[in-house]
Amino acid sequence: MTVANKPHPNALSWLLASVVLIALDQWTKFLAVDTLAFGESVTFIPGFWNWTLAHNTGAAFSFLANAGEWKHLFFSGLALVISTTLAVWLARTPRSDWRTALPFALIIAGALSNVVDRFRLGYVVDFVHWYLGSYDWPIFNVADSCIVVGVGLMLLTSFHKK
Repeated sequence: MTVANKPHPNALSWLLASVVLIALDQWTKFLAVDTLAFGESVTFIPGFWNWTLAHNTGAAFSFLANAGEWKHLFFSGLALVISTTLAVWLARTPRSDWRTALPFALIIAGALSNVVDRFRLGYVVDFVHWYLGSYDWPIFNVADSCIVVGVGLMLLTSFHKK
């Protein structure tokens, strides 16, 4: 086998980062549920950051939270399709291509960890509440952060020439 025909390892090993982030998200949600009362706000950084336990029955920023029960299966199915598509893409990506692999691993982690909540609880546990003055950012969690950072990195790296 020549060097040109030698197979290169794919980026599926980046899924280990997804597993670690899913575990971190689930652990932080467990801590939030264990230490906060529903709706309770505990100041972490005055004027900017509270820990506030919330249940999100919708999607990002509680989108469609008041829709019927169909949304539970829809959002879970969508997350599974996106995660599967990104995993297939990782299988076709060289392991060294972190600009592609890292954002995919982050998005997969966030999507799947929120699916765990939907199936286990029927809602997603949120607990990070940022605000500044009268402006409130919607309450979120580690999984949501993974998705936002992953999509942001995808956008940023899409402008980078290989």
